[in-house]
Amino acid sequence: MRIEVTIAKTTQLPPGAVDALAHELTRRITQHFPETSNHIQVRYAAGNNLSVLGGAKEDKDRISEILQETWESADDWFCAD
Repeated sequence: MRIEVTIAKTTQLPPGAVDALAHELTRRITQHFPETSNHIQVRYAAGNNLSVLGGAKEDKDRISEILQETWESADDWFCAD
Protein backbone atom coordinates (compact mmCIF):
# COMPACT_ATOMS: atom_id res chain seq x y z
CA MET A 1 0.00 0.00 0.00
CA ARG A 2 1.24 3.50 -0.87
CA ILE A 3 0.06 6.60 1.00
CA GLU A 4 0.46 10.17 -0.20
CA VAL A 5 -0.64 13.28 1.68
CA THR A 6 -0.52 16.56 -0.16
CA ILE A 7 -0.76 19.96 1.51
CA ALA A 8 -1.85 23.05 -0.38
CA LYS A 9 1.07 25.33 -1.21
CA THR A 10 -0.96 28.24 0.14
CA THR A 11 -1.03 26.68 3.63
CA GLN A 12 1.33 28.56 5.93
CA LEU A 13 3.34 26.04 7.95
CA PRO A 14 6.44 26.66 10.06
CA PRO A 15 9.81 25.44 8.73
CA GLY A 16 10.24 21.72 9.20
CA ALA A 17 6.52 21.04 9.62
CA VAL A 18 6.14 18.87 6.52
CA ASP A 19 9.08 16.64 7.51
CA ALA A 20 7.82 16.43 11.10
CA LEU A 21 4.33 15.53 9.88
CA ALA A 22 5.74 12.85 7.60
CA HIS A 23 7.75 11.37 10.47
CA GLU A 24 4.85 11.37 12.96
CA LEU A 25 2.35 10.09 10.40
CA THR A 26 4.71 7.28 9.41
CA ARG A 27 5.14 6.34 13.07
CA ARG A 28 1.39 6.22 13.68
CA ILE A 29 0.38 4.47 10.46
CA THR A 30 3.03 1.74 10.74
CA GLN A 31 1.56 0.76 14.11
CA HIS A 32 -1.55 -0.36 12.20
CA PHE A 33 -0.06 -1.11 8.77
CA PRO A 34 3.61 -2.18 9.28
CA GLU A 35 4.15 -2.93 5.58
CA THR A 36 3.75 0.77 4.68
CA SER A 37 6.73 2.13 6.63
CA ASN A 38 8.66 3.34 3.58
CA HIS A 39 5.65 4.03 1.35
CA ILE A 40 4.34 7.20 2.98
CA GLN A 41 4.95 10.60 1.40
CA VAL A 42 3.94 14.08 2.57
CA ARG A 43 4.51 16.98 0.20
CA TYR A 44 3.23 20.34 -1.00
CA ALA A 45 0.91 20.40 -4.03
CA ALA A 46 -1.94 22.44 -5.49
CA GLY A 47 -4.41 21.27 -2.84
CA ASN A 48 -4.97 19.13 0.24
CA ASN A 49 -5.49 15.46 -0.53
CA LEU A 50 -5.04 11.95 0.81
CA SER A 51 -4.32 9.14 -1.64
CA VAL A 52 -4.19 5.52 -0.57
CA LEU A 53 -3.17 3.21 -3.40
CA GLY A 54 -3.48 -0.53 -3.05
CA GLY A 55 -5.63 -0.53 0.08
CA ALA A 56 -9.25 -1.34 0.83
CA LYS A 57 -11.80 1.39 1.51
CA GLU A 58 -11.64 0.50 5.22
CA ASP A 59 -7.86 1.03 5.12
CA LYS A 60 -8.29 4.50 3.59
CA ASP A 61 -10.93 5.36 6.19
CA ARG A 62 -8.60 4.30 9.04
CA ILE A 63 -5.64 6.17 7.54
CA SER A 64 -7.82 9.26 7.17
CA GLU A 65 -8.70 9.01 10.88
CA ILE A 66 -5.02 8.64 11.80
CA LEU A 67 -4.16 11.68 9.67
CA GLN A 68 -6.89 13.72 11.37
CA GLU A 69 -5.72 12.64 14.84
CA THR A 70 -2.10 13.42 13.94
CA TRP A 71 -2.96 16.87 12.59
CA GLU A 72 -5.12 17.72 15.62
CA SER A 73 -2.41 16.66 18.07
CA ALA A 74 0.40 18.66 16.41
CA ASP A 75 0.93 20.65 19.63
CA ASP A 76 2.03 17.40 21.29
CA TRP A 77 4.60 16.26 18.72
CA PHE A 78 5.70 19.30 16.67
CA CYS A 79 8.45 21.51 18.03
CA ALA A 80 9.38 24.45 15.78
CA ASP A 81 13.06 25.33 16.19
